[in-house]
Amino acid sequence: RSRPPPPIEDSTSALDYKSSQRRYIPPPLPETSLPRSRTAEEAVTNILYNTPPPSNEPFKKHTLNCLVQNEPGVLSRVSGILAGRGFNIDSLVVCRTEIRDLSRMCIVISGQDGVVEQARRQLEDLVPVWAVLDYTNTRTINRELALVKLSVLGPEYLEDQLQGGPTHQAKTFERETTLAHNFESSANPHPDPHAVEPQPAISPKVLTPSELLRRKSEHLAAIRTLADQFGAKIVDVSENSVIVEMSGKTTRVNAFLSLVKPFGILESARTGKYNLNR
Repeated sequence: RSRPPPPIEDSTSALDYKSSQRRYIPPPLPETSLPRSRTAEEAVTNILYNTPPPSNEPFKKHTLNCLVQNEPGVLSRVSGILAGRGFNIDSLVVCRTEIRDLSRMCIVISGQDGVVEQARRQLEDLVPVWAVLDYTNTRTINRELALVKLSVLGPEYLEDQLQGGPTHQAKTFERETTLAHNFESSANPHPDPHAVEPQPAISPKVLTPSELLRRKSEHLAAIRTLADQFGAKIVDVSENSVIVEMSGKTTRVNAFLSLVKPFGILESARTGKYNLNR
């Protein structure tokens, strides 16, 4: 049978007990030497050495498809983010979908993959944006619609048509100038031999009605043949111009415009690129 512990005589018994025990004394901490302070030149050199070089990734066209809420102000917010990052929007098409409150944006921009991906994520963080899809490397069906107004008189009469003047007759100002010069010449029987006669302005040949009709028919037939080769169609024919509607890939639309340019393009309008994934 164990004996009970002796009674504590005073409050210092705990201190006496701890003082009698062998205490563990940890070894002294090692002395650490502070690093040498660097100069500003050394710090800048180190930063430049450790900074990665700029990306040499080439710029290419990216196609972003944005599914957004159909509400006012979404377009300005999307274009504001792209403009803030320095992107030039090559094409932007906005249209409604079969869902009442959902619209689709097709945006074509040029940039590096990493920078475009950052812009895509930033667009996706907008509240009215549901999702932003990158269709750059995706198999898609893309189309673009173009309306082109062409002259059926020929390129030599294009300037008159663009200025809103007569289409197949000499300009009124030029006719009046010629008449005034002839009148002054007939009134002066002794003209000055050293006087420099004004050179008449070169103007297109004045066509007879038959020549004009023949020229229009030839140009219209050539435009129709070229339009049939590209699957385009003539949607309007007026007295001196014709409007052609062309739908296809962007490269095909560019090729069509370059081929009809010799006829004389009065106006043109393009919708921009829009696509759907396969």
